[in-house]
Amino acid sequence: MKNTQNNELAVCGFAAVKALVDNNIDRVKRLYFTCDRVHDFGDACKKLAARKAPYNMVESPKDLERLSGTVHHQGVVAMIETPKIAALTTSIASSWIENKESAVILDRVGNANNLGAIVRSAAFFGVKNIVIPLDESQSSITTSSYRVAQGGMEHVNVYSIRSIPRLLQDMKGKMEIIGTAVDAKVSVSAISTLCAEKPALIILGNEEHGISQAVKDCCDELVIIPFTGMKEGNTAPVESLNVAQAAAIILYECSKINLK
Repeated sequence: MKNTQNNELAVCGFAAVKALVDNNIDRVKRLYFTCDRVHDFGDACKKLAARKAPYNMVESPKDLERLSGTVHHQGVVAMIETPKIAALTTSIASSWIENKESAVILDRVGNANNLGAIVRSAAFFGVKNIVIPLDESQSSITTSSYRVAQGGMEHVNVYSIRSIPRLLQDMKGKMEIIGTAVDAKVSVSAISTLCAEKPALIILGNEEHGISQAVKDCCDELVIIPFTGMKEGNTAPVESLNVAQAAAIILYECSKINLK
């Protein structure tokens, strides 16, 4: 939930707030918690007190619900300045190549909860870079995406880009550009082989239309998560997985990449 008057965003959920205070306590402007969370955030309160930042034990969980706009606060809410998503620059993208870091691009995924789940998987599998379209950057980092990310927001960099095809053209030959498509012929398990020499740039599309044709045209390869019954000639009962579920499988395959 955003407080537009104070330019603040509520971060709630135990794992999300704990990761925030453990890794980026200076971002916390105010902290609120229920009595049963006092011992969990004692150290954080000491650090906040040292810089005269307010913290408070609330009388009722309803107080946290009003602050965060959700009943899923899990007894703690931290107020931070509304995050500003940095624009992806040439120097940042060049550092991926130099450091052999893979990245994920979300082509019109849009849903904040899906972003949170993808961030969580990316953090778990050690993929630190996520890129979203510029026109989605204002609505993507939300209270719910922080909570769903379960602390992953503190370990992943989210960037915005004006033109995904232009970025892919710039990265051509420097990173292995892999798109996802329901009509692809190559299994997602091939990612570790495809990216044996270069870091991966993985593009995920929205669940209705997938990645755009302009983005497809820039890919080095298109991959699919195969239905396990395909070898028996069966068809899957649904066409595809939720994009966040698909991301977890793909990022697992990315974690197998052994760059030389």
